[in-house]
Amino acid sequence: MDKKALLDDIEKNVKVCQKCRLCKTAKNAVPGEGNVDSEIAFIGEAPGATEDETGRPFVGRAGKLLEVLLAQINLKRSDVWIGNVIKHRPPENRDPLPDEIAACMPHLTMQLNIIKPKIIVTLGRYAMNYFYKDGKISRDHGRAIKTESYVVFPVYHPAAALRNPEMAKALKADFLKIPEVVEKSKVPPFSTGAKALPVPDGQMGLGL
Repeated sequence: MDKKALLDDIEKNVKVCQKCRLCKTAKNAVPGEGNVDSEIAFIGEAPGATEDETGRPFVGRAGKLLEVLLAQINLKRSDVWIGNVIKHRPPENRDPLPDEIAACMPHLTMQLNIIKPKIIVTLGRYAMNYFYKDGKISRDHGRAIKTESYVVFPVYHPAAALRNPEMAKALKADFLKIPEVVEKSKVPPFSTGAKALPVPDGQMGLGL
């Protein structure tokens, strides 16, 4: 399977997508980018102003912080895959609406099915709730969660960390756990595709 070719086809579809109202106000679609063989996918909520201008995910101030955080675990942007739940910027950075999330869902679902990451690091509560509807970011950040399809590792959104020193401290600490979560996610019964375990609150129980 040629992952890049398949993802390129999805990217083309995203760029001409008119399934929701956001395509009418956004300048550019932001399909996502990165290493198609990455063990880690970082998923945010939606593009911001800089992303809308460039068509690339996480390239504004929050993106710069993301690059710093990646560097502290010896990773670069080019080592991982980065995308968003929503592929077009909501006007004035408002929260995405349920029908917009539903319209975009097939794009991200197909992308992740092709990449097959070991873990998905969700950036912020909207991305977390996309994969884990019962999640609460203040409670669940930095804790690996086994869903039916993925190992999800929620962290605070870098944009929130830029505004809140406590969140910034928590985000940095959570990032340091990512390499260990990746390694533990490879071991049954925690590996992707394994049956979800009856763990309270959906927590994997990785001891993190």
